[in-house]
Amino acid sequence: MDIDEDKIAEAALALMYLTLHDHFRAWKQIDWEVTHRLHEKGLICDPVSKAKSVVLTKEGLKQSEALFNKLFVKNKR
Repeated sequence: MDIDEDKIAEAALALMYLTLHDHFRAWKQIDWEVTHRLHEKGLICDPVSKAKSVVLTKEGLKQSEALFNKLFVKNKR
């Protein structure tokens, strides 16, 4: 698999826009509202804990892989 690192950087930068404060600072983690919505959709287990990670459900893992390939894997020519 040939991963397009530029697209990953662009996606991370776009996600940082969600947590902007002081005009140009962004939190390093995904916004809580985003993880809450993912939990409501049944794609991750309850994100409220002291852990720095979340657990993907079976459907969440399936969609995560599909979206990763769609957004970040270079097309073969």
